[in-house]
Amino acid sequence: MICCNEIEEYIKFVEENPKETDDEIKLLIKNIVKPTLSRDDVFFDEETFKKAVKYCEKWYYKLFPYQKFAYALFFMYEKENPDIVIFPDILIVMARGNGKDGMIMPLANFLQTHYYGVKNYHIDIVATSEEQALNSFNIVYNMLENNKSIMKKYFYWNKTEVINKITHSILRYNTANAKTKDGKQTGMIIFNELHAYEDYKQINVYSSGLGKIKHARTVTITTNGTIRDGPLDEKLSMAKLVLNGEYNSLGLLPIIYKINDLITVDIPMEKFLRTNDKNDIDITVWCQANPSLRYMPVLKNELIRDYLKMKKQKSYRVEFYAKRMNLPQQDEEQAVAEWDLIIKASYDNADEKIERATGDIKGRNAIVGIDFASLRDFASAGFLFKKDGEYIWRCKTWICKKNKFYNDIKFPFDNIGQEGYQDFEITDNESIDGRKIILWILSEMQKYNVKKIVLDTYRYNFLKEIFEEFGISLETKQNPYGLVRMIRYPASIASIVAPRIEVAFAEGNINIGNSAIMRWAINNTSVKDGKDGNKKYEKIEPKLRKNDPFMAFVAAMSVQELLDEEVIYG
Repeated sequence: MICCNEIEEYIKFVEENPKETDDEIKLLIKNIVKPTLSRDDVFFDEETFKKAVKYCEKWYYKLFPYQKFAYALFFMYEKENPDIVIFPDILIVMARGNGKDGMIMPLANFLQTHYYGVKNYHIDIVATSEEQALNSFNIVYNMLENNKSIMKKYFYWNKTEVINKITHSILRYNTANAKTKDGKQTGMIIFNELHAYEDYKQINVYSSGLGKIKHARTVTITTNGTIRDGPLDEKLSMAKLVLNGEYNSLGLLPIIYKINDLITVDIPMEKFLRTNDKNDIDITVWCQANPSLRYMPVLKNELIRDYLKMKKQKSYRVEFYAKRMNLPQQDEEQAVAEWDLIIKASYDNADEKIERATGDIKGRNAIVGIDFASLRDFASAGFLFKKDGEYIWRCKTWICKKNKFYNDIKFPFDNIGQEGYQDFEITDNESIDGRKIILWILSEMQKYNVKKIVLDTYRYNFLKEIFEEFGISLETKQNPYGLVRMIRYPASIASIVAPRIEVAFAEGNINIGNSAIMRWAINNTSVKDGKDGNKKYEKIEPKLRKNDPFMAFVAAMSVQELLDEEVIYG
């Protein structure tokens, strides 16, 4: 049994102060920390851990108990092969203002030194912006500058890197083009603010340099954010499985501080408004996302001020919950559906990534919806079914790589072909071939009883001749039973369809399967009240956040009543 006072003291603190720690921390202790301490194949390098605490507190600042608890877990190794750490993948999530850089950078600096004793243990700080990377790096740089007379014996440093003279370990920050960084021999990578990453391009390039130096580690230290279905959400999904007791084959150590639910965020404001005394406000539960709050009175003032701002300024709500409470929310007044409902539309079991099943839908009634802004951009078509009260939607999307905004579009196209990324294709041509869309629809139509193909006036005019070329009948006054229906007034359709879609999401009656591009499209769409009081759909950001797959779904939903006939054709 491994004994560590700092770990035991923090466990005791959590047990005695249940309101101050979230469920994830309790699960971390129960399902990861305690079992690790009981393993007879684990070596805890207590001596080096004590040196780390002493070094950091001497040259930086006194560490909080939760920080020393986390530090101790860095020094767990395989007993038979102490070159291998027990936790090579460390995830630290806490709200903004808690001192993430101040927590990790003193330890990173210690790992460069002869006290740690690993030669060439290079450490890369990786961030999406130079400002963020520099903020982390400057924690160490400023300490060296402030203690120059002593530290110059042990380190060389400039404004881009810090080199230990004895171990030759380099600490550096990186924000340049990731392609130029491949092949680095790195001991530890610090990914700062993972919530800002939209794909794995930069992450994969830096990670490729790990494994060549002993004690290889990846440290991800971040708040939560507003980007959904990106690397952070995937990491948190993995963390949830491990925290709930799944075998931890990847050595993930998730140290997650977040508010458990929205109810615990609200605080009794009446007394404060009457007395204007911040000391009257009990925000103990906010420590769940802000573990430094107990020790930092300044942070308490900042949080209360931001809470009051959020109450008065609704546009700040999303950022407050995501970054101050690590509880991401969408703007309820604008979002088509909250993220947890979008996830529910994809999975029967989100934790285990078990896709929502459709059962046998061959021969069922179907509606085809089509949408695109321009064939030089995105185009989507999909089939809508209704089964046992559930709307089932399966869609395909075509993307034009020649679009001038392609490289800036916020979707990980490089994942094409992977699970969840199999329902789109990318064309290198100047525009998307409308015939390819129609041919795909015709191919899929062989399986189902298609009642209508629905698209609005703009799309209809682009594709009308192609429909006629392939012998697909058009709905007109003279031919009311034609297959292709043109929506003449798409704005009015949204006002009818939006409430139905909202209810279907809320009741869990939408099934989109494991489609990353569909989740992305839904999350890119807002629903607003127009001046006439009717609902309308808009893109949250018009150029880079596309919503064509969702709008194709809206087109199909406009005639969903045609799916109510339950006759199955063989």
